[in-house]
Order: sequence, then structure tokens, then C-alpha cells
Amino acid sequence: MSERDVFEYALLRVVPRIERGECFNAGVLVYCRAKSFVAARTHLDESKLLALDPQADVVGVRAALRAVEGVCAGGSAAGQAGSDDEGRRFRWLIAPRSTVVQPGPVHTGLTVDPGAELERLLDLLVR
Repeated sequence: MSERDVFEYALLRVVPRIERGECFNAGVLVYCRAKSFVAARTHLDESKLLALDPQADVVGVRAALRAVEGVCAGGSAAGQAGSDDEGRRFRWLIAPRSTVVQPGPVHTGLTVDPGAELERLLDLLVR
């Protein structure tokens, strides 16, 4: 059996109208220090978004979710955070900064493959 490593994850929630407090999951962030891995996968259900707020800025929400994926990927396109290590990028992304796209609490688990874990969590908790 392969050795399992600790990983952390947080859901990305979309809150179309903060005053109503309604939200739905639209992505997952996964960080595994032992594997130097950080990644995000998103899936925006437009019908849910528009059901909660018919005037929602779909393009803006998509852009915010893509930005999270970009910061995880790193590099110059990720801006100042792009040169940070994986752990700093994860910590930066789980800090609340938007009222519409919000990170949920951080959870932990064990995995042999953080990339596969990301897909599993996306299927289980988002799609």
C-alpha cells in the first residue's frame, strides 16, 4: 500500500445575494504540502446561480472562479501570489475577500493522489 499524505481542502461557495445568505458550492481547493500540490477545480451551475438571483453577474462569478484556478497554477498570470509557494497560495486563497465567491472552512484528509482527490471532491460536493 502506498503511503498516504495529509491534505487540506476548502469548498468555494457562491453567495449571489449576501443579505439572503443562500449559497451553493462551485469549486474545491486542495493543498498537499508533502506533494507540493495546490490546485482548484470549479464548476458553476448557472441555473442555480440565476435561480437564487436572476440579475447575478454570471460573467463576473466565472471570472472570480477562474482567478482562483489561476492563482493555484502560479506563474506570472497569477500576479503577485504566483511566485509564492503552494502553501502560501492556498492560505491566500482561503482568506475571505469577496462577498460573492467565498471559501468555506478548511478540512483535512489523507490521500495518495491529491489530484485524484480534487476530482473526487468536485464530483462529490460540487457537481
